[in-house]
Amino acid sequence: MLTEKLTAGKADAARSSRLKTFLDSDLVYDFLHSPVALISALVLVAIAMSAALAPLLSPQNPYDLTQLYLDKAELPPIWTADGEAPYLLGTDVQGRDIFSAILYGSRISLMIGFAGVIMAATIGVLVGLIAGYIGGWIDNFLMRVGDLVLSIPTLLVAILVSAIFRHLLPISLRDAFTPAILIISISITSWVQYARLVRASAMVEARKEYVLAARVLRVSSARIMLSHILPNVMTPVLVTATLNLGLAILAEATLSFLGVGMPATQPSLGTLIRIGNQYFFSGSWWVVLFPALQLSLIILAVNLLGDWLRDALNPKLH
Repeated sequence: MLTEKLTAGKADAARSSRLKTFLDSDLVYDFLHSPVALISALVLVAIAMSAALAPLLSPQNPYDLTQLYLDKAELPPIWTADGEAPYLLGTDVQGRDIFSAILYGSRISLMIGFAGVIMAATIGVLVGLIAGYIGGWIDNFLMRVGDLVLSIPTLLVAILVSAIFRHLLPISLRDAFTPAILIISISITSWVQYARLVRASAMVEARKEYVLAARVLRVSSARIMLSHILPNVMTPVLVTATLNLGLAILAEATLSFLGVGMPATQPSLGTLIRIGNQYFFSGSWWVVLFPALQLSLIILAVNLLGDWLRDALNPKLH
């Protein structure tokens, strides 16, 4: 019992020490003294929290058809003469509350964007580690596959993958699997960047003394790649992932805008923009304006935060 308490105490002390070291690091100092990074992070946190709490904050569930009323269709924002409570930002042609749709749509867009980046980074890191560490014909084969993926326009690949999966799935399952299809479509087209980045770093790390010592001790290649090389190549991966998050969200919005993304019954921000674009010149400007502003705000905040992270982790700038 005493031994367990001592072990737990040492573990807590180690975690506390690591946390203190992190809080005292140059990265945290740069973040706290960068207004752009602080504001961008606060905006992203606010958007993510409001999206996560959408059922509590929104006056309507835009995915529930029983809560949509056609007699409330195309109501303007509440501050205009014809506005009506509780429709803060007005309604669309189906009587869907725009504010509620933005909250729920942001949740879908953020989820698909994050999942797409995580999947692409995972595939790219594994491919890059194998290509950079093992080399030879395996390296050549994996890089030629990457060249093949890059030779086809990204949007075309995403549309092709989405169309293939939709064709293979039964009609009754297409809407339910649409988020997964979009995540796969986005990750397939963006893993190459991570693979090339990790491959270059892995080739350098593989020639260093600590890796050579691990080989002499007959440590397995998988353990060397994952335990020794991977931690030393993660910094550029994190920067690239942050910058690519905005691109992934934009890719999802583009696919939804083109009609091969989220369905109208479960609209993401891209779907809302596609629906609202049809009625923009008929006077219902709010249907497309507010979702577009939300999407622009998310991508701007992500890009600004990514630019700060790239500069903060660049040793040449310090």
